Amino acid sequence: MESARVVATVARIVRDIGIAEEIAQDALVAALEQWPRDGVPERPGAWLTAAAKHRAVDLVRRRETYARKLAEAGRELTEESYDPEPSGPGDIDDDVLRLVFTACHPVLSAEARTALTLRLVGGLRTDEIARAFLVPEATVAQRIVRAKRSLARAGVAFEVPYGADRTARLDSVLEVIYLIFNEGYAATAGDDLLRPALCEDALRLARQLAALMPKEGEVHGLAALLEVQASRTAARTGPGGEPVLLADQNRARWNRLLIRRGLAALERAVAAGGAGGPYALQAAIAVCHARAATYEETDWATIAALYGRLAAVAPSPVVELNRAVAVSMAEGAAAGLALVDALAVAAGPALDRYHLLPSVRGDLLDRLGRAEEARAEFARAAELTRNERERALLRERAREPGPETGDQRASG
Repeated sequence: MESARVVATVARIVRDIGIAEEIAQDALVAALEQWPRDGVPERPGAWLTAAAKHRAVDLVRRRETYARKLAEAGRELTEESYDPEPSGPGDIDDDVLRLVFTACHPVLSAEARTALTLRLVGGLRTDEIARAFLVPEATVAQRIVRAKRSLARAGVAFEVPYGADRTARLDSVLEVIYLIFNEGYAATAGDDLLRPALCEDALRLARQLAALMPKEGEVHGLAALLEVQASRTAARTGPGGEPVLLADQNRARWNRLLIRRGLAALERAVAAGGAGGPYALQAAIAVCHARAATYEETDWATIAALYGRLAAVAPSPVVELNRAVAVSMAEGAAAGLALVDALAVAAGPALDRYHLLPSVRGDLLDRLGRAEEARAEFARAAELTRNERERALLRERAREPGPETGDQRASG
């Protein structure tokens, strides 16, 4: 939970993300040694950050190559009183945003930028990042290691850039925030469906970025998408943490404040000329769900059309799968199944391990009365997912298929 803030604080001092991550891990080891003996401090996050900062300053002092930086900043960093925890909801941690922009430096490939930032800021494991990209885990691990080395060799400054440099990094920053939110919205693995802290981190970064870049339509589009999606969090799980599908959610539990914030952000995106951007289009899809008083009143035809526009500007197998779900609701299960089967052939290996493909196909087969085929698809989906909550739901459906709702990730 504190990883991003600790790494960001140390990176500001040592100017090397790889070293910063190592020092943050050293601070955690110190905590594991001291806290069982002395007790957990009242503010563990502050303790970890202070411990890491002291180690970073000691490292700077020991290195002659850092002499100039120590003269300028070392004394101030040693003497300042540091409070790493925000004093209130509006107090934003600038170091984390600096960390995002640093990890998204153009010296790195687009894939390396996103993987590194998800690791450092989102705290995601390599297998979680691999699922987000639909690539092998080893590929992601190599990208992260090479990215750290490249930043160190280039001597990249730890800062939020300005002007054209900021704009050049913006797409990667937006993608990172989006993927962090997605992992929180539907966790790759583990016993919980949600990881709320990741959703909160992503939403906080999106809001801060929107304030930083008020004329960028896609920034507001992303903020709108995350606000509206986050509004459903309380209704997405039951008392025992089990998933509650979209058709069964109590819409009275949807957070109306977040929905209003999302609508306002979408209006700002449109005013800034970003209505046709991928995040604004996804936000418009989320708004269609939010505006429906009941599941039955959802405007699936509009959602299917919006997915068509999204597929044109940001084509991907996941977008096409979501479009197939929307088409099935607007035009019937047979139309959706035809799209899913065509997608499975066109995407090839990219979706082989993506559990939502057989899950959606199972739903469509079940709606067409092909129960045995549906059970087989749900069983396959259960084998592919590593989230225990999703697995339990899919195994239940494999035993006894029933109405599915197509409750999607942040893309829908």
